[in-house]
Amino acid sequence: MTDSVDFWFDPSCPWAWMTSRWVDEVARLRNLDVTWHVMSLAVLNEDQDVSAEYAAFFPRALKYTRLVAAAAELHGQPMVKALYDALGTQIHPGGSNDPDEVIPAALAEVGLPASFAAFADSEEYDPQMRASHFDGINRVGQDVGTPVIAVNGVAFFGPVISPAPMGDAALALWDGVVALASYDGFFELKRSRTREPIFTPVASTK
Repeated sequence: MTDSVDFWFDPSCPWAWMTSRWVDEVARLRNLDVTWHVMSLAVLNEDQDVSAEYAAFFPRALKYTRLVAAAAELHGQPMVKALYDALGTQIHPGGSNDPDEVIPAALAEVGLPASFAAFADSEEYDPQMRASHFDGINRVGQDVGTPVIAVNGVAFFGPVISPAPMGDAALALWDGVVALASYDGFFELKRSRTREPIFTPVASTK
């Protein structure tokens, strides 16, 4: 049986990146049909009282979400994942926070022209980007962030993990998370984070 999975991400979020690497590993080992969707931390927080430091991050994050939204509209689902992988590799393990470096490198990696970078500063596909964002966030509520995952229509925020498990550990975590989320009365399980994202995955046992 193939599980249908929808994954909403903001390319700038390191925690979404960690979770996406785990989902990639599960998809490698299991029959998952994963559809990737953009969401936006800038949109999520646009009416919220946030720190000046966090607010200063939103314009940069918005560039990446706009770029992915344009890729989705003009090139379809395969390009969404390819561009997310390329952007995320530059931003997270690559450690770059300069869109003027990240975007050209990512576009070159996925074979899009350098001129495509103009969409990072364009509002042309904002309606589609916002629609994608709210499609995800409305399934789980406004008091969470990214990633949002839906498995066979059952949606949840997270999990927030570091590092991304591989092999049998990835499958065990997947089965546990899906089992929890599938119970209609389950809402929250949480503990404080004690580490930052670790971009080197746990070695696979398979």
